[in-house]
Amino acid sequence: ATQAPVRLSNRSGGTTRQLQSVSPPPANPERQPLPRTLSIIAWTAFRMRPTSEAPLHVMPAQAGTHDVVRLRTDTRVWMAALTLALAIAHTLPASAEPRHGLSTFGELKYKLDFKHFEYVNPDAPKGGRIVGIGPQSFDSFNPYILKGDKALGLSLLTDTLMEKAEDEPDGYYGLVAQSVEFAADRKSVTFKLRPEAKFSDGSPITAADVAWTFETLKTKGHPSYGIQMRDIVKAEAPDKSTVRFTFQGDQLRDLPLIAASLPILSKAHFANRNFEETTLVPFLGSGPYTIADFKQGTFVQYKRRADYWAKDLPVNRGRYNFDELRFESFRDRNSELEALKSAVLDYREEFTAKDWVTAYDGANIKQAIADGRLIRDTLPDERPSGTQGFFLNTRREKFGDVRVRRALDLAFDYEWTNKNLFYDLYKRTESYFENSDMKAKGKPDAAELALLEPHRAKLPASVFADVYLPPKTDGSGNDRKNLREAQKLLQDAGWKLDPASKTEPLVKNAKGETLDVEILLNTPTFERILGPYIRQLQAIGIKASIRVVDPAQYERRVKVYDFDVMVQRFAMSLTPGNELLTYFSSESATSEGSRNFAGIKDPVVDALVLKVMAAKNRAEVNTAARALDRVLRANHYWVSHWYKGSHHIAYWNKYDRPKVKPRYAVGSFDTWWYDSAKAATLRPN
Repeated sequence: ATQAPVRLSNRSGGTTRQLQSVSPPPANPERQPLPRTLSIIAWTAFRMRPTSEAPLHVMPAQAGTHDVVRLRTDTRVWMAALTLALAIAHTLPASAEPRHGLSTFGELKYKLDFKHFEYVNPDAPKGGRIVGIGPQSFDSFNPYILKGDKALGLSLLTDTLMEKAEDEPDGYYGLVAQSVEFAADRKSVTFKLRPEAKFSDGSPITAADVAWTFETLKTKGHPSYGIQMRDIVKAEAPDKSTVRFTFQGDQLRDLPLIAASLPILSKAHFANRNFEETTLVPFLGSGPYTIADFKQGTFVQYKRRADYWAKDLPVNRGRYNFDELRFESFRDRNSELEALKSAVLDYREEFTAKDWVTAYDGANIKQAIADGRLIRDTLPDERPSGTQGFFLNTRREKFGDVRVRRALDLAFDYEWTNKNLFYDLYKRTESYFENSDMKAKGKPDAAELALLEPHRAKLPASVFADVYLPPKTDGSGNDRKNLREAQKLLQDAGWKLDPASKTEPLVKNAKGETLDVEILLNTPTFERILGPYIRQLQAIGIKASIRVVDPAQYERRVKVYDFDVMVQRFAMSLTPGNELLTYFSSESATSEGSRNFAGIKDPVVDALVLKVMAAKNRAEVNTAARALDRVLRANHYWVSHWYKGSHHIAYWNKYDRPKVKPRYAVGSFDTWWYDSAKAATLRPN
């Protein structure tokens, strides 16, 4: 059942009486207690005798007061108030009482007395280390602001109120918080903190730390925090162990989960520090690891805390088993692979199809694989497969016409690319919600149409037909049909072939400007994929080029949207909600550092994002996401890439892992452990 404030109103006149301090009837111990306001409504309706034909209007006499109610009485509806209140008493969810966990729609896999997650080994030994891959470079340990390039693994330093279970879509369970309780109207949520929770220096984690963190992240943190938390009005600390978040508006569904997953920082630690600056001085944390060593832009090494306060909680048993985690930085993927082969790296996930098929060669490596010393494995990925593609920056005038964007899509020969460069390992990404039930297919059904029809006048007619699919080619690398269609679209958009161009075709607009398209990269790895695409773009008259810049410059340019086209990927959650604001909303289009790479600024998209956020169950989420998917795909904001729905991993065989993999994560650094017996048998090549 859903909860909403009781509002029985009619605007016709009538007498008004104010009743002070009306005591509700005694609670029935066998029934869910009524919230105090509803009890007053029910008991008052029973006590009052109707004196006029005016409709009933229920409203608080003073904001925030629950003991004062004004009633306009009506002989026809006074009993309805009693009936309504008593009915609500039977339908209020158990979340009106303290709970051990949260989820978007109330379902939780694990009971109050659960001992550990099913995808861990609760008796896993502690020890050893694992070396993996970090970002190409880093210059900051402050991941909460727009400035700087952050190191990998910084979330290991901090705790959150609740911890996500990786084998259910959106279940969160108590970490710093031992319980959570909703207000009856869902306009606030209250967390009770564990008294044993503490930072790594031994100081207690208090509600004041949580409230300060919220306010600081919202007002001084990365702009995405402000966007996602815009409807969390405040965080209060009535006492040291209680923190209450208050919400506004109607989009309340995801706000408790956002609050529950915020990092908790020490207010005292920042008393004499500037939160808004990059730093390589680690923050005081409360998490399972601390930073033991680092070299800027080269590596960062974490050490497991033996005194970690939460190591035996159900959400942590069997996790964080390595004594040391180390993340090495490399300039490109070829360097990563060679580091794995020489055992500088212990573990690597492979993202290049060609390398997975051909690069694990050489006599020594082949022998290591044959001997079982180097393991190559493919693990299933049950998450939505990620939104990856060439994003077209519509903030730039040349991409403002949808026909130009569609032409760029037609020029990409995916079939040739997959066959010749990817060894047919991938499938074409068709949807922003690929590999999930949120992907739109065929024509919109009745439920989708109900969301789309109010916007018909603002939408392309194609939204109401079969959903857009990326163009297919014959795989020859020279499919002229798609290129001719692309040229016609450019011509219709005002970009006509210049008859004076001799060496290669060039299109120009009425101002005589060429259509220049620069694709921004931070690694040369993609150049082999982009080369054929560039030639196809040039064949239809576009002056296309590639620009490879260093990682730091790339990050700066992306944050301020200084690019024509970029390659990017972001993963959709299993229950998308407020994060869609940072991907697609008009607000994020003008906010630096958002993930709205294409600069989407469309009121229809805004409205449909709100529909996804307001969905009351998974069926409604799927419907709203499909409607949104149709609109995004019809407007050609990207040239979609590819996916495979699995993880290719390679690692030296000195680790063990639980029998059950978490459904929605790889789990390697989180749930695996060091096997000293296996490590002892490994020999260098």
